[in-house]
Amino acid sequence: MIKRNEMMDMPVIDEAVRDFLRTSQKQLTGRLKDIQTEANEKRVPVIPHETVAFFNWFLPILQPKIIVEVGTAIGFSGALMLEASHPEAHVTTIERNPDMMIKAKQHFKELDIEDKVTLLEGQAGDLLRTIETDTVDFVFMDSAKAKYYDFFPECFRMLKVGGVLAVDDVLQGGTILEEDKDIPRRRRKIHRKLNDFLSVVLDHPALDATIIPVGDGLLMITKRKDADFDFMLPEATIEETDQKE
Repeated sequence: MIKRNEMMDMPVIDEAVRDFLRTSQKQLTGRLKDIQTEANEKRVPVIPHETVAFFNWFLPILQPKIIVEVGTAIGFSGALMLEASHPEAHVTTIERNPDMMIKAKQHFKELDIEDKVTLLEGQAGDLLRTIETDTVDFVFMDSAKAKYYDFFPECFRMLKVGGVLAVDDVLQGGTILEEDKDIPRRRRKIHRKLNDFLSVVLDHPALDATIIPVGDGLLMITKRKDADFDFMLPEATIEETDQKE
């Protein structure tokens, strides 16, 4: 079941400029193009074409081999990242929606990239902790926006120094700038948690960060040195870690 996301209709830049970015930049081809077209027609929330174009420019420069994705959806972004990255790249991707998982598996099979994908089903908060590595080149986080704050410490931990984390949809149609009282009650948790997240990462000495106004705001973070972000973990997770130690 696909939940409607009204932010898809709230561009953070001039609408005519947005449409230009989506139609005038190099288009996809083949089966990946078909998946993108079908998703757009059915209002499945995949990354918009301006973000596709950015990834297709950026990832060949970064040349990541080890990629982690939080939020598989129908597998479109995972497949795109594999196509744009190092020929030996592998994606570990996490999804909690069973319907999305079915579509993702189907698309990975159609694209003949099943051997390059590890698909984990469940809650990202639990599964991220099972990825025992600090050698990840690139992390793409495109999941529950209210959870970005909670997920960040594990994403940061698994990145190698010099690794990059991309976080999607951080501007919330521009509403990120509004007062809490002006945000609809159903979206206030997202609003508060995103603002808390941005207040930590945008000016932290261990990070280089910038927000690119493509899609609904793409936050790019480079890990410059190790740091302790455990204060961002949910309280239950901190207690569990303490007990293990």
